[in-house]
Amino acid sequence: MRLVTVARGDQEIAAIDTPSGVIALQDLAPDLPASILGVVQGGPAILDRIAKALSEGTATPLAADSFTLKAPIPRPTKNIFCVGKNYVEHAKEFQDSGFDQSSGGQEVPDLPIVFTKAPTSVIGTGADVIAAHDADGTLDYEGELGVVIGRGGRGISKAAAYDHVFGYTVINDITARQAQNAHKQWFLGKSADTFCPMGPALVTADEVGDVTSLRLVTVVNGEKRQDAVVSDLIFDIPTIIATISKAITLEPGDIIATGTPVGVALGFKPPKYLKPGDEVTVEISRIGVLRNRIV
Repeated sequence: MRLVTVARGDQEIAAIDTPSGVIALQDLAPDLPASILGVVQGGPAILDRIAKALSEGTATPLAADSFTLKAPIPRPTKNIFCVGKNYVEHAKEFQDSGFDQSSGGQEVPDLPIVFTKAPTSVIGTGADVIAAHDADGTLDYEGELGVVIGRGGRGISKAAAYDHVFGYTVINDITARQAQNAHKQWFLGKSADTFCPMGPALVTADEVGDVTSLRLVTVVNGEKRQDAVVSDLIFDIPTIIATISKAITLEPGDIIATGTPVGVALGFKPPKYLKPGDEVTVEISRIGVLRNRIV
């Protein structure tokens, strides 16, 4: 299923994106959850109810001009977990940039580097990224696959990790590089308002299939900057889930950004930092296109 959150005026509505159009879940059946987070928390039983309602119902899709897309989970209940330096070539370009304050100078880390982004940084596709939140003019993009946890747990094994994945989305880990470097940590440079575009949909794991075969492409103003497959991750999704859950309980709706491939703005000489007027698209096969302007 392709689950989306749409906005109509001040109202946020949980919906499903179908071949015939976007249908509000509560138009399918009034007892279905009002939020995508509620769907995730409801697990397989709710997905079965949605599928049954789709097969039996006659709900009318929303008019295309009557709504805008939000992030699938517009306000996560906790920080987004993120993994740094998780593609070999990106780890090298970041190490060579002089901005790397992580992993004790290691080019490729021995263990996953985990940091977080504030929930208030989340925006949806089509929303604007505010360049002024980076006072130094060092705004960067990082296209990433987002993993959404379904069944929660602590101490999740690698072997069981995929059983805890609800689905996948697209994330752009916008970063103020100078702030990241100056503060000797990653949180402040990555957590400003609008610095976590996410969407356009949350696609359930069964529909995605083999997640390692997904291809990620980032384009800035028509120029391809990043192109990689998920199988290139240094630390794969089971390793990431096992690492985080070793001491932290993962809960339904938690989001993990799995890392970005080579081709970020910082890696060019000179760097190709984002500026107002730029447009960034991050596309992941079988999930969709996340598109945002810098203003």
